[in-house]
Amino acid sequence: MNGELGKPGEFPFTRGIYSDMYRSRLWTMRQYAGFGTAEESNRRYKYLISQGTTGLSVAFDLPTQMGLDSDHPMAAGEVGRVGVAVSSLADMEILFAGIPLRDVSTSMTINSTAAILLSFYALVAKQQGADVRKLAGTIQNDILKEYVARGTYIYPPRPAMRIITDIFAWAGREMPEWNTISISGYHIREAGSTAVQELAFTFANAVAYIEAAVAAGLAVDAFAPRLSFFFNSHSDFLEEIAKFRAARRIYAHLMRDRFGARSPRSQMLRFHVQTAGSTLTAQQPDVNIVRTALEAMAAVLGGAQSLHTNSRDEALGLPTEESARIALRTQQIIAYESGVTHTADPTGGSECIESLTDAIEAGV
Repeated sequence: MNGELGKPGEFPFTRGIYSDMYRSRLWTMRQYAGFGTAEESNRRYKYLISQGTTGLSVAFDLPTQMGLDSDHPMAAGEVGRVGVAVSSLADMEILFAGIPLRDVSTSMTINSTAAILLSFYALVAKQQGADVRKLAGTIQNDILKEYVARGTYIYPPRPAMRIITDIFAWAGREMPEWNTISISGYHIREAGSTAVQELAFTFANAVAYIEAAVAAGLAVDAFAPRLSFFFNSHSDFLEEIAKFRAARRIYAHLMRDRFGARSPRSQMLRFHVQTAGSTLTAQQPDVNIVRTALEAMAAVLGGAQSLHTNSRDEALGLPTEESARIALRTQQIIAYESGVTHTADPTGGSECIESLTDAIEAGV
């Protein structure tokens, strides 16, 4: 509730979900990438790993997101454009060839067809000899925000929700380390919402998923620890820091007081952040490096568990290798040269930050 702080790592987690935060473990530097063929994207993933990225994030093209093979008539003109084309298990094998999935965590931005792509991923990992039960990663699997903000839905809402809760149940048994959903405010913000609306709609969707899972017979503390979130880091630096702090507090109370979650892991809001694509300009693209750096710093000061930094040329097209490297270096400079990782909650106690945190919570 308003003004409730506590210590980092303690309920309601306003100041962070771990007592040490980045002093003991940095956020995952998870650069989002995918384009063209599986071979092309595989080369980019290997390049990013060679440059120090600590987690993969797969962008799929629109036909893959909509359940269409690359040779489907409706896929014409869209194959490989905004992500990698994956039409079969063979494509997935090529996509991760030479990348040991037992050693890397992978996020996949996939919703309507999430069950299929997760199956492909598990099969590729099994072919590599990995223990599927120990695989780490996330599928977005958030269909409600597709109806709200993004549009890559296939089925009506109720059948789509059924698939999601089935994934919760299956992955809980077969892939217990996997995050089964990434409940996403990012796209809602990119579609024009305010910071308060971003959290409000995201948590409304979260409530719907949790209620559906409970109605399907799943125990809250059995599936809640694998729920994750995905937020935007926009250009209002102080507001964004406060937004992330408010989000943790809201979620902790929601899980404990509304859904009766008893495990602290069920009450912790774990989230990935991407800097705001909508703030990037096609004019003077190098200036976008500065925008992205400020947005990334807000995410870190706000306590993100995972971060993607946009590349300077994304308002023009798919990032070049050089642009992708600069975007990753931005995170590395924050992590290793800025000093902000030496304190669990560097902005906590600031009169400005705390009042903004309270105001955002009240607004949500």
